[in-house]
Amino acid sequence: MVRNYASSKPNGLRRSRRRKRKGIHTWFISLLCLGLAIAFSIYSPQFRTNSPPSVASTELRGVWLTNVASSVLFMPWGVNRAMHQLSQLHFNTVYPVVWNRGHTFYPSTVARRKTGRPQDQGLELLGLGRDVLAEIIKQGNRQQIRVIPWFEYGFMAPASSELAKRHPDWISLRQDGTKNILPEILEQGLRDPAKPNVQPASRKVEQFIRNQFARKVVWLNPLHPEVQQFILNLMVEVVTEYDVAGIQMDDHFGLPVEFGYDPFTVELYRQEHQGKSPPTNPKDAEWMSWRANKITDFMQRLFQSIKSVKPGCLVSLSPNPYSFAYRFYLQDWQTWVQRGLVEELVLQVYRDDLKSFLAELSQPSVQIARRQIPVGVGILSGLVSRPVDMKQIQQQVQAVRDRGFSGVSFFYWESLWGYMSPEPPKRRREAFRALFPASATRPQVLPSGNR
Repeated sequence: MVRNYASSKPNGLRRSRRRKRKGIHTWFISLLCLGLAIAFSIYSPQFRTNSPPSVASTELRGVWLTNVASSVLFMPWGVNRAMHQLSQLHFNTVYPVVWNRGHTFYPSTVARRKTGRPQDQGLELLGLGRDVLAEIIKQGNRQQIRVIPWFEYGFMAPASSELAKRHPDWISLRQDGTKNILPEILEQGLRDPAKPNVQPASRKVEQFIRNQFARKVVWLNPLHPEVQQFILNLMVEVVTEYDVAGIQMDDHFGLPVEFGYDPFTVELYRQEHQGKSPPTNPKDAEWMSWRANKITDFMQRLFQSIKSVKPGCLVSLSPNPYSFAYRFYLQDWQTWVQRGLVEELVLQVYRDDLKSFLAELSQPSVQIARRQIPVGVGILSGLVSRPVDMKQIQQQVQAVRDRGFSGVSFFYWESLWGYMSPEPPKRRREAFRALFPASATRPQVLPSGNR
């Protein structure tokens, strides 16, 4: 008889071996699944968890403070409130207006001599004569926000201003002898059509404002030596009297292409052209270049004067895109950058359409400038007649970051999260907090010898 040894083994021993084999099998399956999971997480992108893109630790986060359609400079609590909110939301730069509509927005000895007033009359009345620029600087130091005074009006002035009335020989003229500015040569940002959802009534209001603006504004001649000295004295005064990080000029620091037919400029042209008069075509290439070069010469003088007073003072410029700036304002800022006369560029790109916005960022003049100096992008956060929703702002900020620019600045304070914004102020502030979740250092300017 054949004996069955397996059946003769004790039951406990058989159960122990079965459990051991089952445990090995389970362990092998678990290990296999873990390996597959790791492999899929490494080699299969659809299984990865995408972390949110990191925000640059060095980035310009600026905003312009103006007196137009804004109360921030006039209310006793306006500056403190604004600077505190900007600090809380991790902004690091403000560009406060100091020259607008023929008046300064700080007590100025230079302005008093030429206009009869030390500063803007509204600021004197509502602000009880206080020094708002000194307040902004004080709060900037406290809140760690860089302050760069902004000469917003450049060579532009109201025809009714004391400056224009007292110095009629300073005003540049068109060929027909007129001196008012035409609507089509206003800055490009205001020339762009409003968004489709803006009501026709709002467009009419905007057009009315443009027309009033055009009828009443004249242009100081940037080639006239007395005009040059006046503007230079204003800028040197600010740099000397205040602890500022820099000064900024913008798109009005030039000459509308139709102008330059005033007696002084015509005579200067004749002296340098064997008695020949300027061409009758204001867009003649040589005539444009001659006037633009004269403005560049003044820019050189201005830069050297500022640096002689305060070598570390940043010279900033916020122009329109180059093609428009040169063709309409004779502002050859590309040459200024190449010559080292501009140390920070904040390009005004006030476009609603993202495609148009991106097209301006890719222009050769912009790319050339980026290789030499920090280049930020001016983004429109809204106007009274042209509200901008937060989604557009977020898209444009991200586009600027994606392309490696030095940062952004918004035009202007009141429209960041004020009464004219389409979303509730609290929601707007939350959105900006998401854009700037942590503080960032400001871009550093390279010494001219290292550019």
